[in-house]
Amino acid sequence: MALWGGRFSESPADAVFALSRSIQFDWVLAPYDLRSSMAHLTILEKAGLISSGDSQLIRKALHELRAEVLGGTFLPKAEDEDVHSALERGLTEKLGSLGGSLRAGRSRNDQVATDLRLFTIDNLLQIGRSLVELQMALLAKAKEYSDAPAPGFTHLQHAQPVIFGHELAKHAHALQRDSSRIQSWFERSRVSPLGAGALAGSSLALDPLASAADLGFTSASANSIDAVSDRDFLVEALFILALIGSHLSRMGEEWCLWASTEFGWAKLDDAFATGSSIMPQKKNPDIAELARGKAGRLIGNLTSVLAMLKGLPFAYNRDLQEDKEPLFDSLSTLNLILPALTGMVETTVFDRNKMAKSAPTGFSLATEIADYLVRSGTPFARAHEIAGECVHTCERRGIELHELSDSELAQIDSALKPDVRLVLTVDGALSSRTTFGGTAPSSVTSQINSLLLEISSTQDWFTSESNRFSGMMGA
Repeated sequence: MALWGGRFSESPADAVFALSRSIQFDWVLAPYDLRSSMAHLTILEKAGLISSGDSQLIRKALHELRAEVLGGTFLPKAEDEDVHSALERGLTEKLGSLGGSLRAGRSRNDQVATDLRLFTIDNLLQIGRSLVELQMALLAKAKEYSDAPAPGFTHLQHAQPVIFGHELAKHAHALQRDSSRIQSWFERSRVSPLGAGALAGSSLALDPLASAADLGFTSASANSIDAVSDRDFLVEALFILALIGSHLSRMGEEWCLWASTEFGWAKLDDAFATGSSIMPQKKNPDIAELARGKAGRLIGNLTSVLAMLKGLPFAYNRDLQEDKEPLFDSLSTLNLILPALTGMVETTVFDRNKMAKSAPTGFSLATEIADYLVRSGTPFARAHEIAGECVHTCERRGIELHELSDSELAQIDSALKPDVRLVLTVDGALSSRTTFGGTAPSSVTSQINSLLLEISSTQDWFTSESNRFSGMMGA
């Protein structure tokens, strides 16, 4: 049923209705629309615009309709334009003309803005809980390999030895920043547009602040024009989702490398890998590849909404209908990726021996020579040159740094004493990196334990807010 046809002498052309229709994707907003309708009903009754008896009938019908929507027994029809018209049809089927009473003082403009905020809050809280699960899996694996040496890389070249648990834990730190962004987004986005009407507020005795409190918001929009046109909360949510996708993509890239024959570090569990339809030997890291690939659509969704918003004049424009599908797609994409990645992380087994054997190769201990010289009083610029000469000598001879003889070291520079060999070991290099955030085993263990405490606090916050939101939605 159309909510706007009074001044028109004929129905829209089929092509216009097909272009305008959004029920095929905005039906997911139905539970949130029904909840905001309950809050609006309370205000209409309080203002004396709907009698107590009628309010009871409408509220009962709203609860019934909500149960039918959640149970899948009330569904949109082909003639429904959007979620709002479909639900009003449901109310009028139950109550007759009384079912249209909720339209007083409310527009689809403030209605959909409210629904979208509620929907995004609910779904970002779910994303946050899934992030915590992935972080816990990463840190459990990091603890398991908190004593395992491995090469560290810059530019995909061997750089310095690191503890492999340190390498794994870095992803949990990135995801913790994402969780923090969701929390700060949450505080900025708990602003209710309900009561703004089409753009100018209402001449009826409504109470937007009371509606906001009823819906769990901390305030109502201070400008009714801004209320119906503001999509900052949605763009910021898309940015957070895109950045999460970028972090997961980087993680996926590393898992692909580690699982390759050339690296041979990671053994994927059969339940979290796939095969080839023609090559029977293949075991492909498809989960990691899909995490990497789907980051593109998350970034694209953010870009498409930013481009749509940049030229909109004044208050509401129908262009804003294009904000929903990118948001819905980004949320559903991450809800698919996160559990699969968590399972992949939990079940991957890494080859300690292969990583340890590779740790000193590629002259990754050269920095230890430079640091040794600095401790003995050599300026770092000169120490860097001497260490480079050691590498050059090794390259000519086809040996590693620890294989240089005492005479060869002395020939390169007299400051290179035989005790330099004490630092030319992976264990020595690792144990010396005790600075805050460094890769020494003791430091890595401390980092993991500290981050676990932080994540535990974050998990409590997500759980508390999710429970509060669920209780509010069930009101």
